[in-house]
Amino acid sequence: MDVLDRRLVAALQVSPRASWGEIGRAVGEHERTVARRLQRLISEGVVRVTAIYDDLRTGHGRPVHLHVQVRPGTAGKVAGALADRPDTRSVYALTGAADIGCELVSPSREELHHILSAQVSEIDGVRQTQAQVVLHTFRTVAEWHAPYLTEQEVAELRPPPPPDCQPDEEGLSPLEQEIARLLTADGRIAFTAVAERLDVSVPTARRRVTSLIERRLLLPRAEVEPALLGLEVEAMLWLKVRPYGLDLVGQRLAAHPSVRYCAATSGTHSLIVQVVAAHEADLYRFMTGVVGQYDEITDSDLTLITRAYKRGHLHKSGLLTLDHRWERTP
Repeated sequence: MDVLDRRLVAALQVSPRASWGEIGRAVGEHERTVARRLQRLISEGVVRVTAIYDDLRTGHGRPVHLHVQVRPGTAGKVAGALADRPDTRSVYALTGAADIGCELVSPSREELHHILSAQVSEIDGVRQTQAQVVLHTFRTVAEWHAPYLTEQEVAELRPPPPPDCQPDEEGLSPLEQEIARLLTADGRIAFTAVAERLDVSVPTARRRVTSLIERRLLLPRAEVEPALLGLEVEAMLWLKVRPYGLDLVGQRLAAHPSVRYCAATSGTHSLIVQVVAAHEADLYRFMTGVVGQYDEITDSDLTLITRAYKRGHLHKSGLLTLDHRWERTP
């Protein structure tokens, strides 16, 4: 991607359902230029526009992060088996004590026990797992965008903030569930197409789609490999934070432009942070200059992501890699 491509993708990440004209006005480019470039990137598989649930508030499931240790030589096979599960949202190969990092969404607390004690442990090659349940999400990957826009450009594209007080769990009506399925398959699906597929009026489709997004029960997402945006270093950071400072640290780290994901979890560490950077030196500066300033953080564990097998329920085979060749999970 050239500089303009990256700026346009960043704009699409800020507002995945924005029209080409809205993006063009925000970044100062002609609508035809925006349409030509972004349509090409989408058609070539460089960018995928989808949507993810707010799992806890919709009752969609319980997000859980797994650290998986495997037998030598089986990492690719185990990662592929995890990526093939419909309940996994992301699967990564990692450096450090754990060989694989995985986020899965369990449909219920009861099912989580069976998934961890039987299904994952039975995958050939798995030696040990450690699970950490998400308690609160400060930033999802759907809310991150590449740092190539000015604050004014972002403000012009970004929808108004949600109400300060949101219910912990709302659930979805049967019609909303059908709409959510369409949006997760195609985050830019038109209101007319939603109306036709679900046999409702266009105003009803528009109202229901808008409501899901405004209530943040469903988060549109433009997915692209960070390396294609010039951010070739990805890391998972696990932090131990004193309880009184957990909310403060989580909110402030989530607001940092290098942070794609930030959530409070149960287990040995209380905060998980996914970070992207252009170079290892930038990651070092993030650790020393950003993380290091909080006395509330008592311990940290930094691991690098060496390969992504799945992102946002999308297999790596559906995303174009840095060398522009299609890769299939073994």
